[in-house]
Amino acid sequence: QVQLVESGGGLVQAGGSLRLSCAASGVTFSRYSMGWFRQAPEKERVFVAGISWSGRTSAYADSVAGRFTISRDNAKTTVYLQMNSLTPEDAAVYYCAANQVAGVSRREDAYSYWGQGTQVAVDS
Repeated sequence: QVQLVESGGGLVQAGGSLRLSCAASGVTFSRYSMGWFRQAPEKERVFVAGISWSGRTSAYADSVAGRFTISRDNAKTTVYLQMNSLTPEDAAVYYCAANQVAGVSRREDAYSYWGQGTQVAVDS
């Protein structure tokens, strides 16, 4: 059974940082590219960042490029999202997702498995 479990969310002051983690089980992790998406209240879920199964390729939404960094540790079957210089616009539920292809996709429908999400709140 595939499980993706996010952690690391919480409340942070504007300008602060958080690191999200997503632990995967039940999959051959190194054969999945991984993505982070977020959904703010009353908005659609959108792509934030993605990383290839090797970790050599990554992609970011324009709104987070230069502030967020995605990484993975295949030995620990975990993907991370380091978020710096957070603003109230970054507040959302953050989801990790797994895609059984090598490369990065920004498309939500490309991902087969999803976590339950972790809440990020940013206090201005």
